[in-house]
Amino acid sequence: MVRISGKGIAAIAVAVLGQLPAPRHATLGNFLDENDQVIDQGIALYFPAPHSYTGEDVLELQGHGGSAVLHLLLQRCLSLGIRLAEPGEFTQRAFLNDKLDLAQAESVADLIDATTSEAARSAMRSLQGEFSAAIHVLVDQLVRLRMLVEAMLDFPEEDIDVADTRLRDSILQNVQTKLQQTLEHAKQGSLLREGAHIALVGRPNVGKSSLLNRLSGEEVALVSDVPGTTRDVIRQAIQIRGVPLHIMDTAGLRVSQDEVENLGMARTHQTVQRADLILMLLDAASGCSAEELEIISGFPADIPRLLVYNKADLLHDKTAVPGDEGICISAKTGAGIEALRDRMLKLIGWRNQESGTFIARERHLHALNLAQSHLTLASVLLTQPELFAEELRLTQQALNSITGKFSADDLLGEIFSRFCIGK
Repeated sequence: MVRISGKGIAAIAVAVLGQLPAPRHATLGNFLDENDQVIDQGIALYFPAPHSYTGEDVLELQGHGGSAVLHLLLQRCLSLGIRLAEPGEFTQRAFLNDKLDLAQAESVADLIDATTSEAARSAMRSLQGEFSAAIHVLVDQLVRLRMLVEAMLDFPEEDIDVADTRLRDSILQNVQTKLQQTLEHAKQGSLLREGAHIALVGRPNVGKSSLLNRLSGEEVALVSDVPGTTRDVIRQAIQIRGVPLHIMDTAGLRVSQDEVENLGMARTHQTVQRADLILMLLDAASGCSAEELEIISGFPADIPRLLVYNKADLLHDKTAVPGDEGICISAKTGAGIEALRDRMLKLIGWRNQESGTFIARERHLHALNLAQSHLTLASVLLTQPELFAEELRLTQQALNSITGKFSADDLLGEIFSRFCIGK
């Protein structure tokens, strides 16, 4: 398909098709070159402005396909004075023509890049405006609150009614509650978009590679009784309940004279620093040794971790490890794997939500956290109305940056440059 957007579409349609197709109707016709020779035969669709994706006149030419035919048709169109679109330019024009706001425009790329069905559904919710609607509700309430506060500042000689202060406090509390709810939904959406990085850590031969294979459902890592088989970090993308996870199988940690193995263990420590969750694998028969306790103590304190007691199938005593301390599994038989999946999702912050989650990016989370910080500061400045009003203004400014009301041109360029051609 060749899609053209902009001015002069009628003349291009007449040149290529010999006529201007009826608006929003599929028209079968011949695609002609400059000598009126038929290049291809296909369907033409004409969308007059503003009833199109970009808000401009749009012509779509749908042919049989094939690189040679498509190249001929594209060259014919270029010869008529049009140019190739920049990455993301169609969506950028839709944004500039108020067909989409910035959050919706970004969700187009997120929908295309979605790696799980749950991520795709959340991206579609953002595209349909659920994220933007939540932001608009917050902004509308902030505007109402700011109007009330500014009225108090503009008329200091008037006695401030108790009802006014109660209304102010009520709106402020409502905004704080809704902002927290929106932030929680956005965090879930960010997790669906970015996924989480899970590091498998432990001593050699404890079953890290076996667990990776079990979680991924395929033999992606070599399994051997020889210590030190895994020398480098092995990464595998999986999904659990629609949440994308990046599992990283690391080299076993032990004292070794092998230089290559030591390099692998150094990379293990680097991987742990970047993980969102650490799974410390232990042998269920021997439990957690002093050496393993020392390894655990070296983990970053701010990264969640879970003790996973593997090889439970070899235990004579089937008593499970207490849930708060760890979880018993068998990577060989699959026992306990479903419970492990549930614990992993819980530790990375995922909550099963059938609706309400929308795709969010890192900049969205930053803006929401910034808005929350300003709103929290405002709540302690109630007795200083000028400073209170300023914090409300900064809160609104942070929220408006999500939908693009106050976005700078360089931010727009950065966002749309990441799209693929033709979107």
